[in-house]
Amino acid sequence: MKPLLPNSFLRALDERRAGAALRSLSSNHGGVDLCSNDYLGVARILGAEAAQLSASGGATGSRLVSGNTPEHEALESFLATFHGAPAALLFGSGYEANLGLLSNLGGRHDTVIHDELVHASMRDGVRLGQARSFSFRHNDPDDLRQKISAARGEVYVAVESLYSMDGHQAPLQDLVAVCREKGAFLVVDEAHATGVFGERGEGLVQALGVADQVFARVHTFGKALGFRGGVVIGAAELREYLINFSRPFIYSTAPDLRSLDMIRLAYELQAGMEVERAKLRGLVEAFRALTEEFPMLQFLESDSPIQGIIVPGNREVLAAEAALAEQGYFARAIRSPTVPAGTERLRLCLHAFNTEVELRSAVATLNQARSSRRVAANE
Repeated sequence: MKPLLPNSFLRALDERRAGAALRSLSSNHGGVDLCSNDYLGVARILGAEAAQLSASGGATGSRLVSGNTPEHEALESFLATFHGAPAALLFGSGYEANLGLLSNLGGRHDTVIHDELVHASMRDGVRLGQARSFSFRHNDPDDLRQKISAARGEVYVAVESLYSMDGHQAPLQDLVAVCREKGAFLVVDEAHATGVFGERGEGLVQALGVADQVFARVHTFGKALGFRGGVVIGAAELREYLINFSRPFIYSTAPDLRSLDMIRLAYELQAGMEVERAKLRGLVEAFRALTEEFPMLQFLESDSPIQGIIVPGNREVLAAEAALAEQGYFARAIRSPTVPAGTERLRLCLHAFNTEVELRSAVATLNQARSSRRVAANE
């Protein structure tokens, strides 16, 4: 029997296929990992360590009904202390944490201003909220200052500390200064900085010494920590406010006890990975040196483990991804509409377990593939 589907669904899928933008799931994770967010390799060892955990028991409901336990509150206290803040509130994912926080920033007489490149989870949270919202130019404190001056009510500013598609670090100290000058509340998503920056992987906010000047932070456990979940870090009153008004928190089932232990274990593992963080910094420097060795490739500027090589066009970037895969390098093509048309790119994530030889070989493979396609196109 033919599935019953609206024509609008079929048209939308056909449009994606026509533009080489149709997403699909793949279980092919073989070869050299230049794709995952497992920057330190925590996910590779977490499973073996987790076998020693004794906690068990499923969740029985939301935390406001029957799901709250002393273990939940103990983990939140641990996370608050680790991140140098009075309080913390757990969410089921980083997306859920951003949704739960951003959708509750202000009322209809207030304003949320976000960097134009913030993650979809922050954008979705803003859309669900009542506050007026608009963006400021990426990493531009002067434009932010002008936008705040034109805003109304209480003003909230939402940024990422490390941008997931470009690898840019936010100028946090400058943004903090602008928000302090204008009386705005700064919200920082630390998803890709958690575990990577700071002496113990605390993130960029703490590494730069501005934690006491940031209204709220979101840390996720699905990147360098190799697990899942997220947490909002801030004042005790912020935690209480979200418990009362954040719908994603109120109406979600609580994390089970084993997940709580996995999160703590992941934190404890990554906190001791000073050697891995140092190696990761060295690999970033080695990769940046390749930008001069392969001038035909269009590298994005980044001093982080997230590196990008622009390959304009969805079909072209898919071909580049396939060329790497044929040689055993697992990377992902980032296509429009995820990024603007014309800025499609291969997004390469560097890891402490990668080697300089692997990085050089992968870039050389891509360079050869791009050169071959240019020659073919001109024949």
